[in-house]
Amino acid sequence: MTILESAAERTPTVGNPARRGRVFRAPGRVNLIGEHTDYNEGFVMPAALGFSTFVTVTPRADRKLLVFSENFSEEVEFDLADEHAVPRHHWSDYVRGVAVTLQDAGYYISGANLHIRGEVPIGSGLSSSAAIEVATAYALLSNSNQQTDRVNLAQLCQRAENEFVGMRCGIMDQFIACCGEAGKSLLLDCRSLEYQLLPLPKAVRLIVCNTMVRHQLAGGEYNTRRKECAAGVEALGRKLPGVRALRDVSELQLEQHAALLPPLIYRRCRHVISENARVLAAAGALNEGDFASCGELMNRSHDSLRQDYQVSCRELDLMVDLARSVPGVFGARMTGGGFGGCTVNLVEAGAVEQFKSVVAKGYLEATGIKPGIYICEASNGAEELYRTRGSSDQ
Repeated sequence: MTILESAAERTPTVGNPARRGRVFRAPGRVNLIGEHTDYNEGFVMPAALGFSTFVTVTPRADRKLLVFSENFSEEVEFDLADEHAVPRHHWSDYVRGVAVTLQDAGYYISGANLHIRGEVPIGSGLSSSAAIEVATAYALLSNSNQQTDRVNLAQLCQRAENEFVGMRCGIMDQFIACCGEAGKSLLLDCRSLEYQLLPLPKAVRLIVCNTMVRHQLAGGEYNTRRKECAAGVEALGRKLPGVRALRDVSELQLEQHAALLPPLIYRRCRHVISENARVLAAAGALNEGDFASCGELMNRSHDSLRQDYQVSCRELDLMVDLARSVPGVFGARMTGGGFGGCTVNLVEAGAVEQFKSVVAKGYLEATGIKPGIYICEASNGAEELYRTRGSSDQ
């Protein structure tokens, strides 16, 4: 299916119906389990969320992009003919990076006005960056009468974030923003890009808790973890032929060759390798409706992220501990890159109200911060929503 095959017509619910243009959306995401495995060519299990970024696009006669962000109340203009575009370390880098990457890949991009509104909390670990990248790319390609498939769209948006923005993220966020499906999580092999949809029945709820602590990852600790993983691959590869990523190393092999690694690098590798095993086990548990086993694997994931990968923080650990104290909570863990942001919780449907009360009260008392608590449903991936009044077919 090409990205120009839009979703079915629906009643307009976003944007300004008086604004002429075509409206596109792409969702944020929550990752149930599989953290820091995607850039190690491993396995992840994200779900697309109902929080979205919306882009209204109207064509221009020139080769410029005029971009307005409702969230930042700011307008930025780019010249698509500029061959020397560089990042400004500004929200607009995500938009310009997508345009630059699409053009570098051979797509002709027409001038456009873009009106952007985002619901995904920025800095929360719910992937506001991938949402704006995918929604922007979809809008620009459609406005330019260009087509691609959803997997390639995800790869192009990942490239924009890697090479233009400078954030060395894996493919997970862009992939789920393109290929998510309502009521399902998605088991993704980040090497082959093969994926399997997994059921999220109404007997359980996904609850996302926002610590309201913002993290800054580009050029920082996130990229440092990538270098540490690469150091582990280099050392292990000297003894294990065919190892090109930590995904290729088993837990047994890691223990057999632990002496090759400095203690810090060993712990980083242990997290990634054990996390891959947890993701596959969690997928099997979800398919069987075994939420208790899936939740226990989520708990172990957080413990590993805190102790071995060291990307948690006091607020995330507190939020997880509060959640685990509530009867009916199957599992709780940090989600996203870490150093703040959100937790994801797999909760029995009947325990939702008690969960909200215990976590909100306990977190506020301990930190003085009112958390965000969102009862979530898995949503569809990127789509064209509708054309506003006055829009004409291109």
